[in-house]
Amino acid sequence: MIKILIPIDFSETSINAIKYAMRLLKDSACEFIVLNAFADEVYSKTNELNSTDFEKFKKEYKKNVDSTLKQEIDELFKLSANLKHRYTAVSRFGSLIDETNRIIAKENIDLVIMGAMGKTNDRSIAFGRNTLQIIKHLKCPVLYVPINYQKDFPKKILFPSDYMMPYKKRELKLVSAFAVSFAASVNFLYVSGFKKLSHRQLDHKLFLDSCFTDNKCAFLQISGKDLIESINKTVDNHKMDMLVMVNQRHSYFENILYNSTIEEVALQIKVPFLVLQNLHR
Repeated sequence: MIKILIPIDFSETSINAIKYAMRLLKDSACEFIVLNAFADEVYSKTNELNSTDFEKFKKEYKKNVDSTLKQEIDELFKLSANLKHRYTAVSRFGSLIDETNRIIAKENIDLVIMGAMGKTNDRSIAFGRNTLQIIKHLKCPVLYVPINYQKDFPKKILFPSDYMMPYKKRELKLVSAFAVSFAASVNFLYVSGFKKLSHRQLDHKLFLDSCFTDNKCAFLQISGKDLIESINKTVDNHKMDMLVMVNQRHSYFENILYNSTIEEVALQIKVPFLVLQNLHR
């Protein structure tokens, strides 16, 4: 059984992410753990309260969160009573990152699925603040779903790589399994002004090839220096419907993310975006 963790803040985007997960994994046996971590909300509303009133407020807030979680899951069952799917609601007084990582470790979560933006749903930026924090600190693959994304299954997966760093097999197995399930092709993209690969790059490319023997693969190369523009154009021009990147030191994704603020991230997330963490788990 696949274990999926879905952090939600009850925004339109987070509810859409749950619905997408249900469609994406409709043929798989899954346990969905739906999490709301609410410490920030409580702290923001209780600055003027004494300790006794703070504890009362926190208790009442948790009761309301539990009730809302139950209502949301009941609504999901009305939409699709899939006997292969099991749902567990979890509310935690803690930070989103800490509580998510605790559940990942305790439940050995295979994948986190969440909306790419939070309650503000500002379409002028690619990621919300919670999303960026999760990308940087979560110890599990994360699939981000753009707001109002409705397509069910990916058919063409784009996987940009410079072939400089080795990947973990567990993470690659997840991508391969997605591609097999939906008969999707996996398209590796190398962006560089140099046509020739080093011996290190060739070894890592061969390793990738060996991990996707069950998949239809293509290795694309674009000459250029603007990585973000190359990715955005490839997604559009080749009609890619899922993007995969690896979050690790000296990777393509680190170059895009860690040197930017939220407003400066120019990667246009129009399709579901799978971020692999490349950690030992």
